[in-house]
Amino acid sequence: MKASVGGYARATDLRHALDLLARSGGMGRVLAGGQSLVAAMNMRLSTGDLLVDITRIDGLRGATLNGDRLRIGALTRHAEVGRDPLIATHAPLLGQAVGHIAHAAIRNRGTIGGALAHADPAAEFPACVLALGGTIHIEGPEGAREVAAEDFFIDVFETAIEEGEILTAISLPVAAAGERQVIRETARRSGDYALAGLCLVRRPSGHRVAVFSAGPRPILAKGAAAALDEGKLDDAVAALQDELDPPSDTQASAAYRRHLAGVLLRRAVADIEGETA
Repeated sequence: MKASVGGYARATDLRHALDLLARSGGMGRVLAGGQSLVAAMNMRLSTGDLLVDITRIDGLRGATLNGDRLRIGALTRHAEVGRDPLIATHAPLLGQAVGHIAHAAIRNRGTIGGALAHADPAAEFPACVLALGGTIHIEGPEGAREVAAEDFFIDVFETAIEEGEILTAISLPVAAAGERQVIRETARRSGDYALAGLCLVRRPSGHRVAVFSAGPRPILAKGAAAALDEGKLDDAVAALQDELDPPSDTQASAAYRRHLAGVLLRRAVADIEGETA
């Protein structure tokens, strides 16, 4: 099946891209890496009259350190996230996640901003940014605004981005001394979407747990994190499984996904304790 699209325009800068979207009458679609959008348009899950190509806009790619915040441009490709030394030092969870994302060809084209804007509940980067307590930076006709990751993901493929807006960057708190970050997932084959996945961040201030592929959006498991803060792993597993309401489909039942989440939490904790032993 071919994508349903009426036109294409390459934006020269961010203002040009916003103007193109404004003139599209709500039928513009932002093209970054294209790894999710083009597939969705080919399957007629997304339609539009104008593809607004933002890939040549300077300033929307790469990582920079601003005090105690790490800022990552929306056009930073998955492969670049995986090899960037600033990201490896200050947000190693993202680098770990890259190894789980599809295959090299997709990692060389897909962008972190595109992955967040697409909001696939089975994708790794949305859960990572949620676990890290990130902030999403958005530019629109009315100017710039920021949305906490906890408020950004609304439902399957649905985010807080409004019509005519573009996701421009992600910012994250840099890892504290002694902080540990781990991602674990189970998939049928390497490169497939996970049957269930989990991100665990252990900071001096407490734990953060985010689960993906177990609901309509990545889930911040606050009950499990609170139990881990108290050193009660069994209670954390029980709390995590209570917090999830995963779907049943042809890949796995809801009960199996809930069980997997508990197994992944135990493995993530063991990994962190092994690092610090």
